[in-house]
Amino acid sequence: MIEIDRLVLGLQHRIRQLLDNVSMLEKEDNGNLYAAVSLRIIELELAEIQDLLDKLNRTTNNYQQQSLQTAAEFHDMTETMAELEKFDSLQVIAKEHENKIIKRDLERCNEELNSTSPTPTLSPGPCGFGRMVNVSGPKTYSLTEYGTSYPYGAWGRDANPAPGNENKYWLVVLTSSNVYGNFIRQYNSLSTIILGIEPTDTYISSSNPTTNTIQGSNMVMYANALYYNCYDTYSVCQFNLTTQSVSTVDLPSDTGYDDKFPFRHLDTTYSYTDMDFATDESGVYVIYATTSNFGNVVISKIETSNPPVLGQTWSTSLHKATATNTFMVCGVLFATRYLDKKTEQIFYSYDTKTNIERYDLKLNITKRQTNIEFLNYDPRDHLLYVYSDAYIVTYELVFQ
Repeated sequence: MIEIDRLVLGLQHRIRQLLDNVSMLEKEDNGNLYAAVSLRIIELELAEIQDLLDKLNRTTNNYQQQSLQTAAEFHDMTETMAELEKFDSLQVIAKEHENKIIKRDLERCNEELNSTSPTPTLSPGPCGFGRMVNVSGPKTYSLTEYGTSYPYGAWGRDANPAPGNENKYWLVVLTSSNVYGNFIRQYNSLSTIILGIEPTDTYISSSNPTTNTIQGSNMVMYANALYYNCYDTYSVCQFNLTTQSVSTVDLPSDTGYDDKFPFRHLDTTYSYTDMDFATDESGVYVIYATTSNFGNVVISKIETSNPPVLGQTWSTSLHKATATNTFMVCGVLFATRYLDKKTEQIFYSYDTKTNIERYDLKLNITKRQTNIEFLNYDPRDHLLYVYSDAYIVTYELVFQ
């Protein structure tokens, strides 16, 4: 109970008591004046009632002041709330606008993700294939004579063989730490490489690793020479199988090597794949990344003279760490990414003739093993040669 309630109740009680006392005095009246004592009691009660009235007035004034103060505070609060509501409304409107932009961007991404945009049309010239529309296979799927001992390696055919070597196949396994190799094993046919019979070994060096031996699983054979990343350098090695000699050409000094810009996906990093090598209808390319291009892919043509020479170079926006492999077809770079254990996807292309790059390709490659450590295109048979967790595999590119 608040103070004003107590004062009002007390005042009501005193007034009732005063009325009772006056009634008693009226009954005591004998025609003379009221008894002095009774009058004195009434005077005291009137004084107490006046005191209560004064207190009640003071309390009422205080409450009026508090009411006025409260009213002012309430007014201030009302104005503040109005400002907050206005600010909040602006924020809500801003957030709604931002959400609309995000929703629009997500819808656009979803449309791109679900689009079926055709792959680039490969220029006529020496190719004339039209568009790549599918990757069929695997066509070949087999372990080598090494079984599952060496999950990192490479294999294929010479993209520009000497007469008499058209049917030969080559195989390199990384026998040291799944990173380094020092010899090339050749077979006379596909059946002999699958059966692991009648191989011929050519050694780059007797020790492994050492200067100019193979580093990483990316390499190609062209005109009886193996092209690969030289051990512990940012140089390209050209090993001539006829003369058994090594020539080199340096890449830009800010080129990543020794696992700086390897291929990878969320579950696996393909060790020492800083440099990739590719063959197509026109020759040999090296694919790498540089710090000046922010770790994005750079393509350089290798002139296959002896010693090799670095030719025309193209810089792309493809971040190398987002890809798992690359290959070239008729001057167009294609990049793959890991989708899951059963599927790899060709998702990107860069046309070196038009400088047009695309991220909306969706050509799936069906895998039998989880990872693809090596992948290259052979322009002679239009097959992709793949080394996948110790298995040698081929896929056919379908054009229309």
